[in-house]
Amino acid sequence: MSTTPGYRGRFAPSPTGPLHAGSLLAALGSWLMARRAGGRWLVRIEDLDPPREVPGAAAAQLRTLAACGLHPDGPVEYQSRRGGLYAAALERLLAAGDAFECHCSRSDLGARGGIHRHCVAGRRRPDPAVRLRVPDGCRIGFEDAIRGHYAQDLAREVGDFVLRRADGPWAYQLAVVVDDADQGITEVVRGADLLDSTARQILLQQRLGLPTPRYAHLPVVPGPDGRKLSKSLAAMPVDDADPLPALARAWAMLGQDPAAVAGAASPAALLEAALAAFDPARIPRGPDPLPAALHNTHGAIED
Repeated sequence: MSTTPGYRGRFAPSPTGPLHAGSLLAALGSWLMARRAGGRWLVRIEDLDPPREVPGAAAAQLRTLAACGLHPDGPVEYQSRRGGLYAAALERLLAAGDAFECHCSRSDLGARGGIHRHCVAGRRRPDPAVRLRVPDGCRIGFEDAIRGHYAQDLAREVGDFVLRRADGPWAYQLAVVVDDADQGITEVVRGADLLDSTARQILLQQRLGLPTPRYAHLPVVPGPDGRKLSKSLAAMPVDDADPLPALARAWAMLGQDPAAVAGAASPAALLEAALAAFDPARIPRGPDPLPAALHNTHGAIED
C-alpha cells in the first residue's frame, strides 16, 4: 500500500433521500482511495437546497455509512452551517469584479441555449442571482486520475455561472470550492456525473486564490434504461440490516475482482479484504457525462 503524506479525501452526499447504490459506489471508491494512500477520509452533508431535502435523510445516510463500516476521520460537516464562509468568498469576488448580480430569467437564458454571456438590457428584478464572470476564450483543463485529460471551453459551453441562486440558496459550485479549501481536501473522488462541474470549480479556485485538489471521477451506476441511477429514478436504498450485498456490488462496479471479497462475513471483513486487493487501475472510465449546457439554467430567475 502506498502512502501519500497529507492526503485528505471526502464523501459529500446531498440529503435528498436514503443512500442508494450510486452514492455507495462513490463513498466506497473515495474511502478506498484515501485508505490506500494512508490518508484521511471526511464526510460533508451538502444540505443547501431545502426544497429538495427529505427530513431525516442526512441522519439516515450517516447510519447507512456506519452500517457499511465507512466511518469518517473527523466530525461530519454540514453546508447549511457554513454560510458565513460562502458570504465572505462571494464578497471577495464581487469586490474584485469577478462576480456580478444577474437579473435574467430562465426564459432569457433559454433563448440563448442556457448559456449566459451578458444580461438583458434594462431588466431589473428584486431578487437577482449572482454569477461568476467567465471571460471570452476561457478554457480550463485538468488531468483526471481515472479519465485522463479533460478540458472545457467555459465561455462557450457554460457561460457565466451561478454563485448564489435567485431564490436565495448558495450554489453548489461556490460552496464546494470554499468547503474543499477550508477542510484541506487534496483529492476529490466522486461520480463522473460531476465531471463537467470541475472546470468551473477550478476557475473559482483560481479567482479566490485557493489550491486545486487532484480529481478522480468514478463511473456512475446505470439504471435499467442506461441512465444514471439516482433517487429520482427510484433507486433502491442500501439495506442497513444487510449491507454486504450492496458493498459487494459497489466493489464490482469499481472494476475490482469479486472473488477478493467473496468470503467476507461482515462489512468490516469485506472492507479489509477490499483494501488489500484494491487496484485503482481497474476502475472503468465509464461513459462521458451530459454536457454542462443541458443543466446550466439552474439559479436563473423563474418567470
